[in-house]
Amino acid sequence: MTLDDLRVFVAVCRAGSLSAVARELGCTQSAVSQHVKRLERETGVALLERQPRGVVPTHAGRVLEAAAAEGICGLDLAVRKLRDLVDGHSGYVRVATGATTVRHFMSDAVVTFRRRHPHVTLEFRTVSSGRGSFDALADGTLDLAWITLGPPVRGIEQRAVVELPWVLAVRADDPLARRPYLDAGELSDVRLIRLPPNSASAAHLDSVCDELGVRFAYEPSVADWDTALLLAELGVGRAVVPAVPGLPVPGEGDLRLVPLPGLRPLPVGWAVRRWDALSPPARAFADTVVECRARLT
Repeated sequence: MTLDDLRVFVAVCRAGSLSAVARELGCTQSAVSQHVKRLERETGVALLERQPRGVVPTHAGRVLEAAAAEGICGLDLAVRKLRDLVDGHSGYVRVATGATTVRHFMSDAVVTFRRRHPHVTLEFRTVSSGRGSFDALADGTLDLAWITLGPPVRGIEQRAVVELPWVLAVRADDPLARRPYLDAGELSDVRLIRLPPNSASAAHLDSVCDELGVRFAYEPSVADWDTALLLAELGVGRAVVPAVPGLPVPGEGDLRLVPLPGLRPLPVGWAVRRWDALSPPARAFADTVVECRARLT
C-alpha cells in the first residue's frame, strides 16, 4: 500500500469513474485499476462496486476513503508548512536575551525581520546568565542566544557581531564630564557602580583591568547596564559600562559618556548549538541582526 494508491483510490471514489481518473492523471484505466487492486489485496476486502455508470465505494471502501482523505489532507498541509519552513516563510525563532538586549541591539532588526517574514513567530526569553543560555541551546529549548562572548564552551558555537568600547557614565555636572577621554588608571580612586555580579561583561572588565594593573573600587552592583546608566544620570554614582547602541548623544541631556580607549572592547554576538543546523528562519533572524548592526556602524 502506497500513498499514491490511496490518492488514486480517493480520486476514484469522488469521481465515480476509473476512466475519468485515468484521463486526469494521464495514464491508462488499467493503471488506475492496479492501484485499487493493490489496496484490496492489502485490506482483504472489496473496496469498489461496479455499476452501469461507473463505480461506487463499498461500505469498507467508504471507511478507507474517509480515513485516507483525512490523512492525505493532513500530509499535504504538513508538506506545505515544511516547504514554507525551508524557504524561511513560516515557523518560529526562539531567542535568549538579557534584560536590555532587544532595546539596544535588535529593535531595528525585529522590525526589518517582521516585514520580510510576517508569518514567522519571534519568541524572546530573558535568561539571566550565559550558562543558562548555553544549557537552553544544548537541549534544544532555544535556537539563538545573544551573549557577551567568552571562553569556548563545549558543544556551543560563538560568533562575534560587534565590539563595544567602554565609557565612563557620569552626570553632566560631574567634574569628569568635561574630559574628552580618560585613562583607566585615573579611575583607581573613583568609586564605581559595579556591573551585574557574575556576568560575562563584569568578568571581561575585571580581566582587562588585571592586564593593565588597574583596580577599581565599587559601589553596590546593579542588575543591568541600563540601571547603571540611570543611576549615573541621576548623579547617584559613576559607572564604567559598554557603549551599547542607542545611548544618548554626547553633549545632550543630563548624562555624559567619557571614552576609555585604553580598555579592550567588549565582544558581543550570537551563540548557537550549530550554525549549519539552524532552521532557515533562525538563520534569517541572526543574519538580519548582523545586517542592521553593520548598517549602523
